[in-house]
Amino acid sequence: MPQPQWHVQPSPDVPQWFLDAVKSYAPASEGYYAAQLLWQRGIRELNQLAGFINPDLYQPASPFEFGQEMKRAVQRLQQARDKGEKVAIWGDFDADGITATSVLWDGLGQFLPQNQHLTYYIPNRLTESHGLNCPGIDQLAESGTQLIVTCDTGSTNLSEIDYADQLGIDIIITDHHTLPEERPNVLSIINPRYFAETHPLFHLSGVAVAYKLVEALYQTLPDIPQQPLEDLLDLVAIGLIADLVQLSGDCRYLAQRGIQTLQQQLKTRTRPGVAKLLELCQRSGDRPTDISFGLGPRINAVSRIQGDASFCVELLTRRDETYTQTLALETELANSRRKSLQKDITEQVKRKLAQLDLSTTCVIVLDDPQWSAGVLGLVAGQIAQEYGRPTVLLSTGEEWGDEGAEAQGRDVPWHIWEQRSGGDKGDFFQSTINNQQSTIARGSARSVNRIDLYELVQSQEHLLHRFGGHPFAAGLSLPVENIPLFSEGINQKLRQQLAAQDALLAPVVTADIVVTVAALGKPLFQELKLLEPCGMGNSVPKLLIENCWFESVWNRNTQDLKGKKVHYIKTQLEIWDDSTSVGFPGIWWGHYRDEVPKGRCNAIVELDYNNFKKRPEVRLVAVQSGDRISSFNLPSQLDWILDWRDGMQEDRDKLLSISDPLMQPALVGEPGETPTPEPIDPLTVRECPTSWDELQLWFRRAMQSERKLAIAYPPPPQHSSRQVWETLVGLAKFLSRTGKSATLGQLQDKLELSDRTLHRGLTALSGLGFQVTHQGGSIQISGSIGELGEDAIDPTTKESIQLFLSAVEEEQFLRQYFYQVPLSTIHGMLALSPNNK
Repeated sequence: MPQPQWHVQPSPDVPQWFLDAVKSYAPASEGYYAAQLLWQRGIRELNQLAGFINPDLYQPASPFEFGQEMKRAVQRLQQARDKGEKVAIWGDFDADGITATSVLWDGLGQFLPQNQHLTYYIPNRLTESHGLNCPGIDQLAESGTQLIVTCDTGSTNLSEIDYADQLGIDIIITDHHTLPEERPNVLSIINPRYFAETHPLFHLSGVAVAYKLVEALYQTLPDIPQQPLEDLLDLVAIGLIADLVQLSGDCRYLAQRGIQTLQQQLKTRTRPGVAKLLELCQRSGDRPTDISFGLGPRINAVSRIQGDASFCVELLTRRDETYTQTLALETELANSRRKSLQKDITEQVKRKLAQLDLSTTCVIVLDDPQWSAGVLGLVAGQIAQEYGRPTVLLSTGEEWGDEGAEAQGRDVPWHIWEQRSGGDKGDFFQSTINNQQSTIARGSARSVNRIDLYELVQSQEHLLHRFGGHPFAAGLSLPVENIPLFSEGINQKLRQQLAAQDALLAPVVTADIVVTVAALGKPLFQELKLLEPCGMGNSVPKLLIENCWFESVWNRNTQDLKGKKVHYIKTQLEIWDDSTSVGFPGIWWGHYRDEVPKGRCNAIVELDYNNFKKRPEVRLVAVQSGDRISSFNLPSQLDWILDWRDGMQEDRDKLLSISDPLMQPALVGEPGETPTPEPIDPLTVRECPTSWDELQLWFRRAMQSERKLAIAYPPPPQHSSRQVWETLVGLAKFLSRTGKSATLGQLQDKLELSDRTLHRGLTALSGLGFQVTHQGGSIQISGSIGELGEDAIDPTTKESIQLFLSAVEEEQFLRQYFYQVPLSTIHGMLALSPNNK
């Protein structure tokens, strides 16, 4: 596997006037890092800066810049309204298509009665694919539909458009994919690809184009709508950001406005389904990552797992709290299933790769009859990045029709249909191969770095049944018996193209700025938020931290709403360096703790915010083992452990007399002055551990920082488990009576309990009649137990209480043990390997 090539953006020479201007938007910090990033990204004028940061200072384009196409669409919709015609919205099943359908459903619903004169149709991902299809058009024709309005699709469905015309159905296309060579035979086509690339509307996604149509109707018939147009902007932001479009011009403006609306949902709940999704993914809606890592994957998961995503429109638009909560829970479970499937297939792919000679493999081509086609694009992208090779994954287990979603190349972001000289990628290829007797495999392909995947797949079109795509992603289908020839041919093609294989195949990881761990925190997080919303063309800042190390590393599988383990790993950790005496929390998704480097290294991270724990944290992007790693001889380090459990400071003065050079005072002072000694403080453990793992982590941290380790925790509290339970019940009554909330950390500190034991206690409270609600990182408790006696408590609740009491007693026993354990025993245990405790 090729090692990633790391690239660090050169630090620009930012003028002081620009730095001062940026600082005015980030008063809590110096604004230095944000100024660097903005200057790097071409924001170098004061008026540019103002419009970029503040949407109030941006002038959006009129919807009538689409010219006659928009005017014809508005006129036709007015005619449908006046004549009481049936209008159908033809949507799409990804997040952009679902939100676009929802915008038209709510927006056109202000002018046409929903369900009576306005309906919607969303194809099934697993059986129909993206775009118009004749069976669906037949279905709408039978229901009396006279006008179809597409969203996020339709520009290249020329034969289907002609078929609808033969049935007497008019079509208005709203889409953003590449146009065919000739204008389709439709009443109106509203597509920003007709604009020049520099036009502020050029990068609109499907939901944004749909919004522009509704905006034009609002401007034309201003007295009819009962709901403000701005109420649609939260849906627009979800679709824009989830579809990975370039967030510039009107795209950035609409995303900014939409996030402002979205972050109010937890309070206003005007879209209770959206509010419930935010609660389920523990997001507040105030950041684009709440969409890209929260709402977007959940909406996309429904069609990946179930095929039919029609109910997602109701989830986003219905005002019924109870009904939408049910839909949100179903969406959450689909996402949990998607995660589990994705991890399972990823592991299966890696096992297959372990049997290949990757030194002779340029393009990874793998197939399996058990793989779910709905997640193959996600897995292929992950494998391509990790192994530095274009990756094609195919499912061979079912008889597929001609209209497989991935086989049409549309299970990828909007730019899949990028136009290139010599042909239009919007017109996906369909072979003349006779497949009546063949089983068709279908799947997804993803590229890496500068390798043109579309060109590679196209070179093998004589073996394919159907394909479409762009340089970075493609969908394809082919007869199963052609897979070996396809694999051999595509590898040979890339081998011929590569003049320097390693240089082209090695992944490239780019860092934008260099920071230290000391710089991480809320001020820097707020400073970097000036660049949001981030996306294509304005990526999330990548921060390089050099010569760092990791501590408190642990991982677990996540769980779904039913408590079932989801096979999707995340590793939690702390990142440390020499700039500070404390670590900074972080997370590495999809990786095990064993993959985290044990010594000093370099790391590229993104600075994020954990809404559940109410704190900033880093998301690990890449790690690179450092060349300068201090070596330690473990047995000689055991005399570094100082036992201060009975008197924390009485041995403090002895440090200066220790001959160990690592404990000698550091000499500080200006050149030419007599240096003064500054003692090196040991690393001090002030809280009693409950496992040898915790002490091992402290000891390794001391070795990494070349400091002694002082065990200085006080005696553990002598409260009985029953007293702890009564205190917890008292806190619950107080929080219920006052309506106040508390963080998990506050409850843990008050009760002196671990996170695991506290959760057992909260579960037991629920059995007494309290309602325990998690909101972000806070706990709210309502309800009351009244005057319940011991006999009135049901057996299940008694069992929960007993489990809590037992957990408290176990925890107290361990704390007492580690307070009393002899230093010689600690030496012996720490001398063991961390994996042989």
